[in-house]
Amino acid sequence: MPPAPEHGGRLNAAVAKYGLPRERWLDLSTGINPDGWPVPPIPAAVFNRLPEEDDGLQSVARAYYGSRDLLLVPGSQAAIQALPELRLSRAGRAEVGGLYPGYAEHAYRWQQAGHRVSLLEAGQIEARLDRLDVLVLINPGNPGGQTFSRQQLREWQDRLAQRGGWLLVDEAFIDATPEHSLIQDPMPAGLIILRSLGKFFGLAGLRVGAVCAHAEVRAALAQRIGPWAISHPSRWIARQALADTSWQQSMRAQLAQQQARLQALLADTIGERGASISCTSLFATVRTEQAPLIEQGCAQAGILVRRFEQPPALRFGLPGTETEWQRLQQVLSEIIR
Repeated sequence: MPPAPEHGGRLNAAVAKYGLPRERWLDLSTGINPDGWPVPPIPAAVFNRLPEEDDGLQSVARAYYGSRDLLLVPGSQAAIQALPELRLSRAGRAEVGGLYPGYAEHAYRWQQAGHRVSLLEAGQIEARLDRLDVLVLINPGNPGGQTFSRQQLREWQDRLAQRGGWLLVDEAFIDATPEHSLIQDPMPAGLIILRSLGKFFGLAGLRVGAVCAHAEVRAALAQRIGPWAISHPSRWIARQALADTSWQQSMRAQLAQQQARLQALLADTIGERGASISCTSLFATVRTEQAPLIEQGCAQAGILVRRFEQPPALRFGLPGTETEWQRLQQVLSEIIR
């Protein structure tokens, strides 16, 4: 069994390793919106009650995601862990294709459940699709930043569904460009979409996500997850965030500008050494053989970024303030010099 994947956001470990106080660190390792939805004061009474399914969150979530075929879950990670076991219990061991490079939890959980997993680059999927029972994609890709068209995804989903297969798409980073989402109403059999409030809304600590899927999959997932899976305070905040269309529209425009700025900053510094840069609205990934050197230099200056071994790459989240933008540019320029 492969070791459990590591993730971004391990700030305490960086503090211990480099000896810099926590307050001096700039954490760019996670891809979480640093300017997330502004949480209002939470009434004390919210903490005194169990979660209630009829609190309005379900209807607000259906409107936001554009489908009635939706199950709210305690973070999309809960579904990532449960779906491989669910598939195994219903259809036995599967041939699974996973996007590479991609969020490592997907492949790890399918392997852990006993399925056969092949890691595929985007250009390899078409040739291998007819040998797969399940195709797991991240759109936009994390950490690669690549995107798949809705036309391509629907074609693959149709081919998989004809033989009882699944297309599972993790759309954790798609909220800034919701027009690219594959969510449908109703959801067809064999298509499963994962969404999260952690990235675009900057509410990772709530542990709130959504699964859009056919009724049979949703019912089985709900049974596995059980009652009161999302806390009452998390539901209270999520309901308001999903309903705040004015903030959502403003944030999408803001993130488009910041994406362009981050790409330009990295091109002006790291890009001079022939590195390739790919972007989503919330992070940029730089493929470069200098990744270990740059990560080390950033860490010594109190900037935490995410490094990937194969292919060698660095992922940079968005700075949250003008001071942080200037700090990142200065540190990278000094490292490259």
